[in-house]
Order: sequence, then structure tokens, then C-alpha cells
Amino acid sequence: MPKGFDAGDTSFVLISAALVMLMTPALAFFYGGMVRVKSVLNMLLMSFISLGIVSVLWVAYGYSLAFGDDAGAGLVGDLGVAGMKGITGTTLTGTIPVFAFAAFQLMFAVITPALISGAIADRAKFGAWMLFIALWVTLVYFPVAHWVWQADGWIFKLGVKDFAGGTAVHINAGMAALGALFVLGKRVGFKKEPMRPHSLPLVMLGSGLLWFGWFGFNAGSALAANGTASIAFLNTQVATGAAMMGWLAWERLRHGAFTSLGAASGAVAGLVAITPACAAVNTWGAIAIGVIAGVVCAWAVGLKDRFGYDDSLDVVGVHAVGGLVGTLLIGVFDTTDGLVAGAGFGQLGKQAIGAFAVAAYSLVMSWLLAKAIDATVGFRVARDHEVTGLDQVVHAETAYDFTTINELELASPATSAH
Repeated sequence: MPKGFDAGDTSFVLISAALVMLMTPALAFFYGGMVRVKSVLNMLLMSFISLGIVSVLWVAYGYSLAFGDDAGAGLVGDLGVAGMKGITGTTLTGTIPVFAFAAFQLMFAVITPALISGAIADRAKFGAWMLFIALWVTLVYFPVAHWVWQADGWIFKLGVKDFAGGTAVHINAGMAALGALFVLGKRVGFKKEPMRPHSLPLVMLGSGLLWFGWFGFNAGSALAANGTASIAFLNTQVATGAAMMGWLAWERLRHGAFTSLGAASGAVAGLVAITPACAAVNTWGAIAIGVIAGVVCAWAVGLKDRFGYDDSLDVVGVHAVGGLVGTLLIGVFDTTDGLVAGAGFGQLGKQAIGAFAVAAYSLVMSWLLAKAIDATVGFRVARDHEVTGLDQVVHAETAYDFTTINELELASPATSAH
């Protein structure tokens, strides 16, 4: 290997990449448990399919658009390394092979569109959704990743801090969800029929696996097994715990109960909020970010009832709002450039510019893409298909075999009264 290569750092990044990969099926479980039983498999597949589509597009041209040499004005990379052209196993970035870095960043690209899917659960054509993923990562995610993380990206050069994806991943996905659901409209029976989660144990399993994988997401973004990775790891843990407690406290005060769905959602809100800030704040700052995110996101999920938009699984309230909270609070709690360090409002202003620029771009572009798909191939399923359930209509499968249960009940002798 060439001079500068570090086997420990490389191993750390590859393991982190595998942890981030796990987050996409974890998200599928998390979302799948929250939908009704008739569309469980569809919800799982809407996340899972991203592993296929984005992986291929990433090596074809996505990595080049995101991390290639700037094509001008800090907006997007060129196609100089499309198809991973000219890169070998001995080509390094820092102390790790470029292939390791590319694999790690690929997993970020995979999960980001998967996050969007929860907002439009129960009502999107699966083929149209696959087309949306392909177009969205090409026109939104790859350029925004260039803005935020490539040295020539305009947000990076502005001095905006986003260690692991508060803007590029969470604000981006959350606002894309809002744009898409504006096009697809409300579910049949919204606010008229109960639409409770069909499996809260599945939700808890998904949130636990997300929490586990998120250590790769955040600590792995140090791209080395070092002190930065260590503080990112610790901050991820304490912020997530604090956010869960904040969400549950809000829930108890407003609704009189501590729920498992609230605990799972609060944990995810904390994970989202600490993502951009995990290497910029100390542990007390991480706890503060977590508590604030837990309370604010718990409040924000209720906005859909006030404003009447049907965000099925609270993607906007958790990811867009949580991403904004974490990104902006860097300007407050950053140990070097934040308000608590006596550095003034300069960093907070930069954070706001980066956050709201990504939010606006993603919202507008996602709405336009969803509108174009709807006008051409159609984005929403037929009403009767939605009522029946997408699992049977689209996938010719069901998540649970209730027929067998019914047959056993019919075959059993009648129970005598006592």
C-alpha cells in the first residue's frame, strides 16, 4: 500500500459503512411497523429498493457528481470519475482508500431517499416511486452532497458545519417528503378512519437498529479511528437518550401517557438532530440539543393536523425539523464558534443560510419531480387499490398469513360455554 495508508482507519470506515447500510432495512422495519397491515410489505420495499437503485447510480455517476472536481460555482461535480474511472485500490483520500470512502458515502446516498418514503405511505405506485428515487438522487441528493461535503462546494466554502448530514440527508429528505406529499395528496380516509401502527414491536426493533447503525453514520464520518470519532460516538448516545426523554415528557404533559411509539420517535429525533453537530459540541451541548429536538419534534408532528397535510409517518416533523434544530444549534453550542463560546452570531448565520438553502432547493425540486412523474406515468395508485391495500394489489403478497389462522379456528371444536 502507498505511504499514508492506515489499516486501522480503513477497517473503521468499512465497518462504519456496513453499519450505515444496516440502517436502511432498519428504517424499513421502523416504517413498516407504523403502517396498517394491508401495506406492510409495500412500505418495507419502498425503503429496501433504494439499496438497489442508488448503489448502481452511485458508481455510474453519483460519486463523481458529489465528490468529483467542481464543475463550476460550487454546485456539482464533473464526470471525471464517473464509473470510478482512474481509481484503484491504492488510490487514497487521507489515510483510507477512495473505494472505502466511496462505499461509506454510498450508504448515505442509499438511506436518504428511503427516508422520504414514510411521508407518502399507502398511496404511491411502486414503479413511480422507483423512478422518483432515480431522478431525485440525480438532481437533488448528489448536487447537495457536493455543496455540503466537497471542498469546492459552495456551502462548504461558506463555512457551514455539517459533520454527518443534518442538511444533506435529513433536511434534504424531510423537505423532499413535503414536496412529494403535496403532489400525492391525502390518504383515503385521512382523519376519518383509524390509521394506527399495526406493529409497535416492529417499530421498536427498527428504532433500535437505527440507533445501532447511527454510530457508523456519525462516528464513521470522522473517516479515522480517532478522538473526533470518539466524541461523535459519545455525543450520539447521550443526545439520543436525552431526546427520547424530552419527547416522552412532552407526550406525558400533552396526552397523559408514555408510549412506545413516542420513545422510538424521540430516539430517532435525537439521532437526526445530533447528526450535524456530533463533532462540534461537548457532551452537555449534545444533551441540550437532544432535549430540544425531542420536545420540538414532538410538537412539530402535530402540525399536520393543524395545517391538514398528510405526512403518513411524520417524516417532516422528525427529519426536516430535527435536521433544522441540529444544524442551527451548532451556532449556539459549538465549542469554538458558537454563542456559548462567546463567538457571536456569525456561525449561526452561516448555519441558517446552509439549512434554509437546502430546504428550499429540495422542496421545490422534489415537488417538480413528483409533479412531472404524476403528469406522465402517474404517481398515485387507484382509489380501490389503496382501499384494498398495496401488498396484494402491487406485490401479490401479504405480510401475515391470516388464512391459516382462520382455517385452524374453523377446524377446532366449538368451545362450550361455562
